Amino acid sequence: MPISRRQLAASLLAAADIADRHAIAAFIADAATQPAPNPFPLTSVGAVRQIWRQRAAEFQSFDVEALGLSCLLAAMSNMDVDEALVQEIVRAGPHTANVFHRGDGCWIVGAVLYGKPGTGLPVLAKSRHKHPAPSFRSRTRRDAGQLDLFARA
Repeated sequence: MPISRRQLAASLLAAADIADRHAIAAFIADAATQPAPNPFPLTSVGAVRQIWRQRAAEFQSFDVEALGLSCLLAAMSNMDVDEALVQEIVRAGPHTANVFHRGDGCWIVGAVLYGKPGTGLPVLAKSRHKHPAPSFRSRTRRDAGQLDLFARA
């Protein structure tokens, strides 16, 4: 059973080794993004490695912009080819994200966000914080019981 977009985005944000995780997670979390047909949800590292090496060459030839591809290929190079993976595919308009995890949806191995040839990557609105970040003074007032090693004497 596929995991929810919300869980997928949260798990992707926790994957610190994926450089473009924030942009890919924002795409997945966007309301316009929906699960796409997924003919092969169960796959292996060897299959993913072969398919995405081929796609990397195609993307370069056809001017397809992609995020996360180099991180995915790097992660796959350190894994056993027989290791099982689950693929989640989500799409919005001309853009698609493929996310690979070990089956529980919690530990993301890699993810790629790409568009159709000649189409740029999606521009997503930056999330606005409802509460501004506390200033230095408000933090020191709130944390008065804690020693501040950087406070000026």
